[in-house]
Amino acid sequence: MLNDPLANAMSAILNADKAGKKLIAIKPVSSMIKRVLTIMNQKGFVGEMTEVKDSKGNILKLSLLGTINKCGVIKPTFSVKNDGFEKFEKRFLISRNIGTLIVSTPQGLMTHVEAKEKGIGGKLIAYFY
Repeated sequence: MLNDPLANAMSAILNADKAGKKLIAIKPVSSMIKRVLTIMNQKGFVGEMTEVKDSKGNILKLSLLGTINKCGVIKPTFSVKNDGFEKFEKRFLISRNIGTLIVSTPQGLMTHVEAKEKGIGGKLIAYFY
């Protein structure tokens, strides 16, 4: 039984990337997993994502580019104000300008850089570099 589908998807991506695989199937699929993978695609860490309809539920086929060093889910989810991202950048990212934190805000999921620019806070969901 799956307790955290996003954490399982991130660990599957990391394991497949370390093993040198170019394609991975992710199941179960949720809108949060799709949005996190879309952000990772925009930043150039994963390739194209296609959703395959299945009778038991949908499957995401994700192409890997081999550029992920580390990715994971932040548990527990910490609340962050608009000026408090530096503390968590030091904790979860490898360097100041390397890596991305994904934040759940009232305006949807976005990177920590976008949240700083808009001046809004939220809850930390995941990280990758």
